[in-house]
Amino acid sequence: MTTIEDHPLRYALANELHARPFPTLDAPCGAVYLAIKRPEGAAARDKDADRQHLTQLLDRFGATHPQPGATHWFGDLGKHKLKWEQHTEFVTYTLFVDQVEERPFNGQIFSHLPTDWLAKAPGVRITSALIRVEEMQDETEIVSRLTDWFVPESLAVSRVLDGSAVIAGDFRIDAAGHMRFAAFTTPDCGARRIGRIVQRLCEIETYKTMSMLGLARSRDLGPRMGALDNELTGLMSSMTGKMAQPEETLDSLLAISAELENMLAQSSFRFGATGAYEAIVNQRIDVLREERYTGRQTFAEFMMRRFDPAMRTVKSTERRLQTMAERAIRAGDLLRTRVDVERSAQNQSLLESMNKRADLQLRLQKTVEGLSVVAISYYAVNLVLYMAGPLGDAANLSKLVMTAIATPLVILGVWWMVRRVRKSME
Repeated sequence: MTTIEDHPLRYALANELHARPFPTLDAPCGAVYLAIKRPEGAAARDKDADRQHLTQLLDRFGATHPQPGATHWFGDLGKHKLKWEQHTEFVTYTLFVDQVEERPFNGQIFSHLPTDWLAKAPGVRITSALIRVEEMQDETEIVSRLTDWFVPESLAVSRVLDGSAVIAGDFRIDAAGHMRFAAFTTPDCGARRIGRIVQRLCEIETYKTMSMLGLARSRDLGPRMGALDNELTGLMSSMTGKMAQPEETLDSLLAISAELENMLAQSSFRFGATGAYEAIVNQRIDVLREERYTGRQTFAEFMMRRFDPAMRTVKSTERRLQTMAERAIRAGDLLRTRVDVERSAQNQSLLESMNKRADLQLRLQKTVEGLSVVAISYYAVNLVLYMAGPLGDAANLSKLVMTAIATPLVILGVWWMVRRVRKSME
């Protein structure tokens, strides 16, 4: 068979699609979920620090290390299973335990993650969750547990995956600092399906929380955007009348435009990430194929009521910021045009004034030329009389007659000479 050279990334790209398999879980079981993010500059963080932190945990249990540059790891951590994933802005740890606590959600299973190791995390907790999986009991027992475990006002419950499980959560942080989720599965619900349900719950919570960072950024920008909007409106209103100092107005517009562009640059990543995270949240809920359970709100309805308004606020802030930046640019262009027109009018007036001065100078020059012809002619006539005196005496002509004859000829000659000199210079 003829061999063909493979692209250097062919196998890496193909294996990436299978690199993060869903866990296989049997009910009853539980999971501890933790997401860690740096407060600032998370996307540009040193990701080797994430792997080093994971390695420190694995060394305590004698577990194998991930490959250099790996972005995910799944394996045994003592008698439990650990799944580690590295994302663009955060890193997640999911610890799966094959038992449930006698007292639901008491946080005891979170103690499987060492306290001193958590304190050295290269970041802060963005979210954490306790997930409890039980086999489905009768409807009355499930309703009773939901009432005991969750806040009824914000409880979201639904049947998922064609009725193979019931999932529930209230998206509230309990006294121990964790979110709570529960899943009640049917006896015929497979281990892989249970693993997918738990994974989806973790992803919904994580990406929901990451999306909400965009809302915090929107609220931070709101006051300053309002102040800039008022300034921009005032400057644009002043442009409709006669401005005393248009250059100062233009400088103010340019300063506002620069600040808005800076705000856009600093917020573009967060707003873009918020849109991407929102899409993931909605997609993860859609694939669960929810059905209403005992008249309670579903996860999709909860997001529609609580989550979607926040996302619309983020999108509105982004659009408003872009619109303000465009308004500032347009206002600056209009003002520059107005300033250019006024300067053109001033230049036109200056040119007209210069033309008038030039015309006056030309007239003065012509007047001076006329006077110079008379002056030159006066001296030239005297010279001619001196030179032609003997001829006049011989012809018996008086000096007065000689002057009368020579003067027109001399004036005509001088005039012709001056005119020729001027034409040669022009």
